[in-house]
Amino acid sequence: MSLYTHRAGLVFVGALAAGLAACSASSTVPSTPTGPTNAAAAQSLVNADMGATPDDTTSILNKLTKDVVIGSTVDPTNGDTGPRSIGVVRANYGLKKGEIVVCNFADKNGNAGKGTTLELFSPAPSSQPVTFVQSSKIQGCDGSTTTLGNDVYAGGLTSKDVTGWSNTGKLVRTVGAPFKSPLSTVEASASNFYAAEYIFGSDAVTGGIVSWSVNNYGNPKPLEVATGFKVNKSAGWSALGPSGLSYYPKKDELFIADGVTNTVVYFTHAGELLVKDEIVVQPDGKTFKCKYPGSRNPCGKLVKAGSPLNAPSAMTVLPNGNVIVANTAGGNTLVELTPSGKVLATKVIDTHSTQGIFGLLAIGTNDTNTALYYTDTNDGNLHELEQ
Repeated sequence: MSLYTHRAGLVFVGALAAGLAACSASSTVPSTPTGPTNAAAAQSLVNADMGATPDDTTSILNKLTKDVVIGSTVDPTNGDTGPRSIGVVRANYGLKKGEIVVCNFADKNGNAGKGTTLELFSPAPSSQPVTFVQSSKIQGCDGSTTTLGNDVYAGGLTSKDVTGWSNTGKLVRTVGAPFKSPLSTVEASASNFYAAEYIFGSDAVTGGIVSWSVNNYGNPKPLEVATGFKVNKSAGWSALGPSGLSYYPKKDELFIADGVTNTVVYFTHAGELLVKDEIVVQPDGKTFKCKYPGSRNPCGKLVKAGSPLNAPSAMTVLPNGNVIVANTAGGNTLVELTPSGKVLATKVIDTHSTQGIFGLLAIGTNDTNTALYYTDTNDGNLHELEQ
């Protein structure tokens, strides 16, 4: 699926209409493209565009019965602790395919928001961490993701920037405004070098979602494309808001969890979000105001609100399109959901009462080979749940 299709034309038309408005008060932005008049044919087009398929109701979480410790995330150089989000290398270019990148949110004394390191791991059990980046630019590191070219992007809740690092650990880009306090990041692409590749980031202060393109396609300028998510503006571990950003390339969908409203939602046509605040989440956290209504334009959809969600933070999309969410209240419970909100399973993976699961990432290609990486701040380890 192209991530830069009819919406680019829509934005152009909008700009053209704005220009014509200076000469004519009657100019308007066209509605969605016209289609066939036959209702069945029209619905067929909508289904194809939205990737409408039945939910996969197979519980992957129930299959993941083996818990393997990949390794301690304590940084070998400065002792940083508090592992958060996870990225996985997808190609052999500078880095090795399958290597894992993990953010450290705390310093050696456990002070939240003081960590400044990204750790690199082999995917084998009992791996030793290697310092990939140590920098004040990622202080309070809480979001890490990898690009198709093996750059690593990391967000710093305290440093207030999202920075890009080459596959050798060299700084390549710093993204500040419109970020005020980045909370989560994710790469979004169709795994195609000829399509736009975006980084999406959420903010713990503004409740917004920011995106920018990191290749030669799409919009390279950081732009707040959505707003309205609830935030609690708490410091350190207690900061909640739009987080757990996860992208499903098969349908161009961006999933977001909000621990303040206990909701999980997703944006359709995420790679085509090209206008400021194109999606506005309403105060209930469940409904949306979309600038260009219509099933073929980006908008938000509710997956689940309320129990068994309990202050969700980390999240990942499975290869089958379902999601697993980690609660940060009421125990360290994982919740598996279909996009339509059906609860498939719950699993407690850490019996501590203190919240500890802040990073989740699924790997695999189908239901039979899916595995799940997670970080646990209570034991300071990177784990893998396997079938």
